[in-house]
Amino acid sequence: MYVGVDVHKKVCRAAIVNDERVRLLMTVPGLGCFAASLLVAQICDISRFISDKSLVSWTGLAPGVQQSKEKVVQGRITRQGNKLVRWVMVQAGHIARFHDDRFREFYKRYSRRKGDKKAVVAVAHEMLRIVWFMLKRNEPYRGEKRGLSWRKLKRLERVASSGFQA
Repeated sequence: MYVGVDVHKKVCRAAIVNDERVRLLMTVPGLGCFAASLLVAQICDISRFISDKSLVSWTGLAPGVQQSKEKVVQGRITRQGNKLVRWVMVQAGHIARFHDDRFREFYKRYSRRKGDKKAVVAVAHEMLRIVWFMLKRNEPYRGEKRGLSWRKLKRLERVASSGFQA
């Protein structure tokens, strides 16, 4: 028997709505339903990363390091890692810098020195570190804007419930 695509969409929506990790990540400005569910699906179990730096390195958002004797130079991001997570975090970084004071200030400081594009990647790096701590400690984003999070969750529930009406 052929199972249609709509049935798969309904099952996926139900899994996303009921996943506590998705709801937790949606408290971060810039991370909506799609980004949060993609992160949960790609990261799977957060305990496989021993630190926030290992998660950042896994995505390829860590700066490359060149060493020669005592001289250490940090360069561009390595880009060796999960392309999908790296892409979604950079997109979330673009959004977060407009909606969160912490990321806005971080972006402004960094962009003055290095430029806009590198500043957005740095925001994505910082956001991913925060994601690791949130998932590890099972706590929401500390700078959470309750109204924004509430609207995101209501939108998620509305989309999920509309898919179940036959």
